[in-house]
Amino acid sequence: MHHPPWKSLSLSLERPYKDDDDITLPILYDIAPDGQCIYQPKESLTTQLGDRLGRIFLERGVDFFEKVKGSSLVNDSSPSLHSAREQGDLPVQQDDKTDTKIMTIHDLCKMRNEMLPHLYTALGEMSHARDLLSSLLASTQTSQSSVLSPQATTESSPSTHLSATVVTKPLSILSVQAFNAQLTIGGKDEALRKAAEVFKNAAESMEKSRQRSEKYWSNALKIRRANWGLVPAPLPLGSSTAKGADRTSKDFLVAYGLEESPSFFRRQAVAHMAAYANESDNLIFPQRRHTRLLISLAFVNENGSQQLTHSIIKGLGDDDLNKVLQTAQQEIIEHEIFSLLVKEAATLPTASARVSERLISIDPAPGVELQFELVGPGSGAATHKANTINETAICDLIYCALQVLLLRRHTYIKMQRLNASNLYKPSSTSSASRPPPLLQPIIDLLQYQIFCKRIKIEIDKMIRALAAVGIASTLRFTSVGETGKDLIGSLDKGVSSLMSGEAVIQIDNRHGIRLSFTAPSTLTAHLPQATLSITSVPQLCQLLMDEVERCLVHRISDIGKDISEGGGAWFVDLNSCIGRWDGCALNFRIHYGNDFAINCTAFRLDGVIGQEGHREIYSDFSKNISLLDWVTKMIQLAAENRSWPNISRLTLP
Repeated sequence: MHHPPWKSLSLSLERPYKDDDDITLPILYDIAPDGQCIYQPKESLTTQLGDRLGRIFLERGVDFFEKVKGSSLVNDSSPSLHSAREQGDLPVQQDDKTDTKIMTIHDLCKMRNEMLPHLYTALGEMSHARDLLSSLLASTQTSQSSVLSPQATTESSPSTHLSATVVTKPLSILSVQAFNAQLTIGGKDEALRKAAEVFKNAAESMEKSRQRSEKYWSNALKIRRANWGLVPAPLPLGSSTAKGADRTSKDFLVAYGLEESPSFFRRQAVAHMAAYANESDNLIFPQRRHTRLLISLAFVNENGSQQLTHSIIKGLGDDDLNKVLQTAQQEIIEHEIFSLLVKEAATLPTASARVSERLISIDPAPGVELQFELVGPGSGAATHKANTINETAICDLIYCALQVLLLRRHTYIKMQRLNASNLYKPSSTSSASRPPPLLQPIIDLLQYQIFCKRIKIEIDKMIRALAAVGIASTLRFTSVGETGKDLIGSLDKGVSSLMSGEAVIQIDNRHGIRLSFTAPSTLTAHLPQATLSITSVPQLCQLLMDEVERCLVHRISDIGKDISEGGGAWFVDLNSCIGRWDGCALNFRIHYGNDFAINCTAFRLDGVIGQEGHREIYSDFSKNISLLDWVTKMIQLAAENRSWPNISRLTLP
């Protein structure tokens, strides 16, 4: 059967006014004993209007329409009102404020419905009392007559006994019964629906609890399989610890801190597994700060511009329990590293430091600034990605080196603790030294890098100066000569000098200069005649100029000997090369300009030039001929007793 869209399938508690065919239902007044229904008669509009006007005169008075709008009622002392009351047209008032209310048919019906059940109950009680009294009186008379003549009484009067009378409430009319049935069915339907909802929620809660329990133990097995520290949680506060009490824990704690870390960080590196429905994550970290260590390095390039590099913070993701624990462990390790860096920054012997709550700024060398900062997940530098590998290589190396140094510190502390258990240890070795530092090796590393860079800058200047005058030269520069395995071994053994390197310069395939350097700033020159320790950049520059000058004057001397073919004498005097033969003398001297620019001065004295002699200078503007070719040309012209032309007109033969 099709129902209208506005009607619900459930029973409504309201009295229906229309049937399914949208026909108005008549109002039922009563049902006769023969089953005939008495409905409210239909009245015309004229009749209804007359009844309403009559009610107005009965309830408001005959002078209702004579009252002024907005004024109060007419005084009770008016003669018309008294006459109306005397005639009985108006109800008699009890006092000046209230009138006696006339009972309507609706009030009468309501009173009837309320009084009839009570009257029927009273009738039943009176009938029951009457029957009870009648029975008692009849039993009394029977007992008296049986005493006088028991045989006659037994034969003549039947035995009487008490009987109960049940008084039931009369059934209500059919419309009321239908309405009560609707009310009862509707209440039962609502109660059943609520009970079903309660059972459904309970079943869902039990299923979720079962799934959560399975997930709890599954996560516990995954964490234990990954070799994380899974320990029982302590008993709740106030639990009984007496003999026979339940001392078992109902939860697990995951300890992901390092074993040799201070107790402060080990207490923070504790997580517990989620065991409640309102916890969305599988692991709960009550003391996690969600901050990471960012390493930044700012330095000045050769062209004077400032360059800033920083390390890259890599997130492992939150889709796996193992990755979540690894990220949390990395955070607590970085916090421990930062706390140790704060302590060591105040005692650096070779650098100045500025320390704040989350930032450490250190100046290891002029023009270089190193920063250690704890940043949150929303920091822009933390999520920045480098374009090239070289942009973050040094900062990533520092980050990895700090972790290795922290493990070395933990190993040292563990060895000291194990050695302290020996009670018979000699007193001379009982005093423990300080643990290995973390920050000082990093500062030495940066100072060594800047030191190597400055050395290479000066050597490159000399190489460019030699190339400018046409002298072949090669450079082999090795900043770090050790292998990665050797570096890790030196860190493990606590060696102070971690790295060393060397630079080898070969000039004109004849002369070599070897320089060795050790971290952080030790430079040694290995010469054929001596081994020198260099302590400053000017001393290095002077050494390079002296060695190159010595190489060049010896080369000029060899050229002169080859040209003269034993006809003259060539020798080197300090920084000059002198050649003599019959009637001629030559003197070549090397001197430098800006950025090791090599210049050469030739002085000639013979009969062709005159008593005063002649001087020619080879400088860096002479690019059309090399230095050695120029020297060869000068020696050949002098050997042939020819005059020297202008340097600008010299060309290669």
